[in-house]
Amino acid sequence: DQLIPISGNKILETDDASKLGNYSSDQIISLDGKFVMPGLWDNHIHFRGGAELVEANKNLLPLLLAFGVTTVRDGGGDITPYVQLWNELIHDKELSGPSIFTPGPKLDGSRPAWEGSIEVTNNSEAISALDSLESINADFVKIYDGNLTKEAFYQIIEKAESRGLKTTGHMPLSADLMKAVELGLDGTEHSYYPLKETSPLADSLTETGMGYGMITPLMNSYNEELANKAYRELAKNEFYVTPTLHVGKTLAELLVVDHSNDTLLNYISPKITDTYQRRLNSAKRGGENYTNTRAQWVTSFSNMVKPMYDSGIKILAGSDSGPFNSFTYPGISIHKELELLVNAGLTPQEALMTSVVYGPEFFDLEDDYGSIQSGKIADLLILDDNPLENISNTQKINSLISKGSWYSKTDLDDLLKSIKNE
Repeated sequence: DQLIPISGNKILETDDASKLGNYSSDQIISLDGKFVMPGLWDNHIHFRGGAELVEANKNLLPLLLAFGVTTVRDGGGDITPYVQLWNELIHDKELSGPSIFTPGPKLDGSRPAWEGSIEVTNNSEAISALDSLESINADFVKIYDGNLTKEAFYQIIEKAESRGLKTTGHMPLSADLMKAVELGLDGTEHSYYPLKETSPLADSLTETGMGYGMITPLMNSYNEELANKAYRELAKNEFYVTPTLHVGKTLAELLVVDHSNDTLLNYISPKITDTYQRRLNSAKRGGENYTNTRAQWVTSFSNMVKPMYDSGIKILAGSDSGPFNSFTYPGISIHKELELLVNAGLTPQEALMTSVVYGPEFFDLEDDYGSIQSGKIADLLILDDNPLENISNTQKINSLISKGSWYSKTDLDDLLKSIKNE
């Protein structure tokens, strides 16, 4: 039996339960027969949608916490001042929610794909964009490929690296991933970009300028020898990949799964569920071809996970939940992501590491997070069953400690009640 003394928001140490008498405490919580692990990190979510959706996004915070998520890495959006304010309030314990690491606005090319993004089309704009992000103390740089040229992409990475800023995101498919990594790119969101390194047809497909139209041909020409060589090279550079398997599977099944009775719709604002229509309409336009293509993507990206992990690439668990990503609900989605990572070949322990170990490592925060040790932040998820035996046991939540504050199961249920739609 273990004793975990906590003072403020920090773990003092771990000790044998028999030494309880050596400590004085305002609160003693008995967790006999329970399993304690670090709080979950969801390494890819979104707060976005403009002023109309600010309150709806804010209500996602207790939802995340109720599902054991104590830290999130925001994927960039258009309501940064609110996101940063929420994070301050959360740390001051004036608001219930996970810690938030945010890049602020995405960096994109001309006519950005997402509202609030910063345009970068040349060297001077890359400098100005990074100045802007540094002025708001952004936690990292999120790059998007809506209309970004490969030249601007390289300029952003090179200049961010010179400033010591972490970079991740999408990559223009005209660009070369290995060159980007040499310049300092720290990671990619989704697996499209490592996929480019696995096919002997990559160069010829790139020359056609077909963009995401090359994904299926790349998958069809996947070469294991090329792939493993590329993965090892990426691993040498301590590279991170966030596969976002759950959102891929959910989007692939939009036309075949009926979500109308999903329980979690009761806790998602109608203003957010209205944003789901955009992807639904896209799926309907594509019809059977959309479903079949997306299904192949799901299989191929899942098959990449274990060889990437085994090569030493740092896989990050991220759900891509939030507005616009249809039926990918914040909170439960990171648990579904962990299940899919295990289905892809990782052990439960390895899958958990993609959330609670590599998440902090991306930000060089290993001294503060990632294990239950003296001096680390007291973010602890208490479970009724062992997640190392069955990854789905992460969903059997008994209680939670967030920044030293204990939430009983009743408290977590009350968080859900507080945001339930009328």
